Amino acid sequence: MPVIFKRKRKASNLAATVFELEEAVAARDGDRTGRAFGAMINGVQSASDAERVLAGPRLAALLPAFPPTGPRPLLATAAGLCVERGADPAACAEPILDGVHLDLLDALEFARRWTAAGAADDELPEPDEEIVDDALPARLDCDEYKATRLALAWCSVEKWQPPALAVLCRSAEVRRRHAAALLPACRDLAALERHDLKCLAHALAVLDDEPLVVLHRPTGTGFEVRIGGIGDNFQLHTLLAHVLVGGGHIPGDAPSAESVRLATDPEPAEGRTQVVATGSFELLAPDGGRIWNEGLPDDIPVVEGRRLLVLDEPMYRRSWNADRFFPHLPGTAELTRVLPPGETQTWFARTSPGDGVGRSS
Repeated sequence: MPVIFKRKRKASNLAATVFELEEAVAARDGDRTGRAFGAMINGVQSASDAERVLAGPRLAALLPAFPPTGPRPLLATAAGLCVERGADPAACAEPILDGVHLDLLDALEFARRWTAAGAADDELPEPDEEIVDDALPARLDCDEYKATRLALAWCSVEKWQPPALAVLCRSAEVRRRHAAALLPACRDLAALERHDLKCLAHALAVLDDEPLVVLHRPTGTGFEVRIGGIGDNFQLHTLLAHVLVGGGHIPGDAPSAESVRLATDPEPAEGRTQVVATGSFELLAPDGGRIWNEGLPDDIPVVEGRRLLVLDEPMYRRSWNADRFFPHLPGTAELTRVLPPGETQTWFARTSPGDGVGRSS
């Protein structure tokens, strides 16, 4: 993930600056809060990482005290920068992700009200604050404060992505606690095609400690693999090939050591690499439909309580850049069992025959 703010060289006393902001907020002094907020933003940019580690949870804890029409995304961004520089993601996550959830829901409510008030061919507006005008309350059929709140959520929801990714990509526990509640609203808003929420949706859909039944149709063999922290199916493809081909369980060309390292190393790559990964399989759903490399492990259907993936011979040779989707999120794939023949056949009976069904583009 890119650094949220550019670092400034001037020294700061971030702890004192955050304390002043906390005191101003507690006193409900708007002018003092505004001055302290500006000083805090400058202080976060110039602080040492040791200062940011301590400041992150304190900044996140202030989020509920800021009104929805205030600069909450910017405050969350400051807390997210602290997480990027070492602050505890679990200690910062709840206020940040509660703010994300609130703005997602408010943006969806804005879209519902805007659409209900318009003509059939009246499109949803671009997320631009110019939509906040005197006519907005009547258009949204609500009072001025609520209309402003909903419109600002519509305009600012993308700004929540960096701080949300900061906590989601650094803690499986954060994902387990919060992701499922946010994902439906994120996908519903993304479906309206006015916001780019791909990164947030991918992070919310990451599977952790997830058992996966994998059937290899050409050899008639089956495996149970436990996966976690995988940002897309390109990364999954590489790790399955590493575990199954590299482990000598099925024939084929194993991925390079460097492509595996890029998929699994806790340390992110320094910038974009030129490492290329090569596909070993066709990834198929149990019904024969394609599981796209561009998709997510979450796309793999659940059958009898287990995600079930079928591997077949690739239709053609394909390759891709081996960098992972989330640089700060290492993936894991562990072979937990080679399925005995009887169990393998039971799983194969739940799939479509291997006659090429679903293998067209």
